[in-house]
Amino acid sequence: MIRRTINIAVLTIFTLFSANAQEKKESSLQREVTLYNPYKPSLNVVRKRSFLPELKDTMQIRPEFRYEVNAEPFMPEYTVSPIKAAALLPDPLPKLYKSYITAGLGTHLSPFGELSITNERSKKGAVGLYVRHFSSNGKVKLENDDKVFAGYLDNDASLFGKKFIKKSLLDGSVDFTQKTRYAFGYDPDITGYAPDKDSVRMKYNNIGAKASFSSATLDSNNLAYDVNLSYDYFHHLENMSQQLLIIDGLFAKSVKGFYVGSGINMDFYMPSDSISTSDEYILAISPFIKKSNEQWNFKLGFEALRDRSDEFHVYPDVDFGFNVIPSYLSFFARLSGYLERNDPLKILSVNPFLADRKFFSTQPEAILFSLPDTDHELVISAGVKGNTGIGGNYLISASYSMIQDMLFYTNLVSPDTVIPRSVGNYFMFIKDPGSLLNIHGEMTGQISDKLTFSGAANFYNYSFGITPWNKPNWDAVAGLDYNLRDKIIAGVELTAIGKRKNVINGDYFSKTSNYGQTEIEMPSHFNLNLTAEYRYSKILSFWARFNNISFRDYYEWAYYPSQRFLFMAGFTYSL
Repeated sequence: MIRRTINIAVLTIFTLFSANAQEKKESSLQREVTLYNPYKPSLNVVRKRSFLPELKDTMQIRPEFRYEVNAEPFMPEYTVSPIKAAALLPDPLPKLYKSYITAGLGTHLSPFGELSITNERSKKGAVGLYVRHFSSNGKVKLENDDKVFAGYLDNDASLFGKKFIKKSLLDGSVDFTQKTRYAFGYDPDITGYAPDKDSVRMKYNNIGAKASFSSATLDSNNLAYDVNLSYDYFHHLENMSQQLLIIDGLFAKSVKGFYVGSGINMDFYMPSDSISTSDEYILAISPFIKKSNEQWNFKLGFEALRDRSDEFHVYPDVDFGFNVIPSYLSFFARLSGYLERNDPLKILSVNPFLADRKFFSTQPEAILFSLPDTDHELVISAGVKGNTGIGGNYLISASYSMIQDMLFYTNLVSPDTVIPRSVGNYFMFIKDPGSLLNIHGEMTGQISDKLTFSGAANFYNYSFGITPWNKPNWDAVAGLDYNLRDKIIAGVELTAIGKRKNVINGDYFSKTSNYGQTEIEMPSHFNLNLTAEYRYSKILSFWARFNNISFRDYYEWAYYPSQRFLFMAGFTYSL
């Protein structure tokens, strides 16, 4: 009660004091207010927003996993049982016949025979015999309308064998070659010359043996080797013979990604005493290093050679190539050189009518055995090759060669002598240095599943001090082959050769007599060959050939016309 009375008294005093103070303050404050418009209270227009409440949960739950792995070895029980080998059968091999015989007869009384005998398939080796005979007994008409005998004879025989020895191969053969030619061509302006067959017959015989020992492994990490030994005895006239022994080998091995190796060659010439009293030899070594992959390849090497005239030669051996378009376009280039051995067998394949006696003499002369070797000092070549995309391949290349002692041949004519070798049917060689540019192209392809084609062409540019006698400026060959299920096989081939120039007396008479040289131009020549074969069974077939179909006479050498058209038919029988 007392507290209440006290509170009321305090509140009353405080109120009176506040009122007194307000009156004193207001009495002292003077205000002046100017009104321009009457006061009108208003509210701004507000667009209401409708929204939903958003709930944000700030609480996050992070799962935590804890696990333990106790590795313990698992030792299953098992038993070993043999697995039966899979029965893998190879494709059946076609039956291999041990031998065959071919026989035929053609125009100009031209018999042909061929015999081959071999053993059946064997993992130990092979042995066989091959014999071939081809001859002609026809006559040809010369420009003076004289018909002369223009026959020839070729006999070949070879007994061969090979033996497989672990990772090596032993191979060998004994060979025999016999050739007979008749020097029937002579200057048609010469009269009273009618030789018999024996007086113009030229016989050549060669007996040889070969043996080789080579590696059969394909692993480049192993030493690859190929060692060859060959012996030839060549006989021409009485007391005119030569022995030739050749030893050569090739050794190579892969070393740190490179294929390194070297070749070794030794040729020993041992002529009879009537030719020379001293032996001659050629010695050469050719080391190299090469590497290749799917995109490129290269080879670096050289050949150091000592020739028969005791001169030393070094030939480069550098190759480089790369794929522009794999399988379809590849570029290659080569820098090389070599010594062309002009041994008797090689020369006979070019010109078998070299004079075998001294001119104006009946004494034998070893012209065939004294020909110098041709030195191809430097050969630069490059080109492209690849797949045609139609089941064949193509190659285009160009080469430039610097040559020493290239051989040309000239007819010898001297009508004032009584020696028959002066009427143009025998030849003398002439050597000359120069250069040769050759552009080469070839192509094969498939027109259909039965018809294929092939073709090749060469263009030559000779730069020598003399006319390149009997060397054409171009040549070409094109052919079509037809195969109907290996039952009927036929083919057509067209060969062509460009213009040539042959020479009479060459440079031989320019220093020995008053007879000057005469050049004869040979026109371009086209030749057509046809072949056909009907396979009656797997062991018997019949065939026919039409060769040298042309519209004009072809002269292989000056005064030497060919036999022109040749038709031959025969059969082949397998035993």
